Amino acid sequence: MPHILLIEDDQALAESLIEFFELNEFSVTWFSDERKLADLNLNIFDLLVLDLILKHKPGEQILQDIRSRGIDIPALIISAKQKIGDKEACFHIGADDYLTKPFNPRELIIRLKALLKRSYQNQSCLIGDVEVDLSAGRVLKSGQEISLTRRTWDLLRLLIKEKGKLVAKQKIMDTVWSDAVVGDDVLRTYIKELRKILPFESIETHKGHGYRLK
Repeated sequence: MPHILLIEDDQALAESLIEFFELNEFSVTWFSDERKLADLNLNIFDLLVLDLILKHKPGEQILQDIRSRGIDIPALIISAKQKIGDKEACFHIGADDYLTKPFNPRELIIRLKALLKRSYQNQSCLIGDVEVDLSAGRVLKSGQEISLTRRTWDLLRLLIKEKGKLVAKQKIMDTVWSDAVVGDDVLRTYIKELRKILPFESIETHKGHGYRLK
């Protein structure tokens, strides 16, 4: 399922959004303190939902920092700021959409799905009899939907993004398990789970180095 990074310091709103996201088949990582983003690998996320008025750093600066690092994660701003100048400034530094508070959660979901569709328009792929729809966060095998855990999805998405390339083990662990320390055994377990789904020999093992999706 698509993975959202939510940066919002209003706990009541954040908890309400998380519940609504999960009901609509999104997984969510929530940060109320934007300072904790410094060591976070943003490449594991499909979408960014960002408030502008935060405790320690303006949302505009956070977005600008993200874009300056070359990270093109689709970003939707949610803010009480309603002036056209505020919106224009956000789009200028790399926002993809802007929704003013208060808003209907259903509209937020509609906008997020549209961003996903545009973002992954050319990245959905067919691997043998397995269809991976990145915009919808779905995997179909012979037409039947396969349920994946968040980590398995993040791993598959990374391999698809780097398809044809050797992806180093450390890069995989830093991306998929950015919030935890894991060893080779854990990675091998998840690779094994993907191999049960994908056609035979779709994933090449380069011993001691990493994996390649053919």
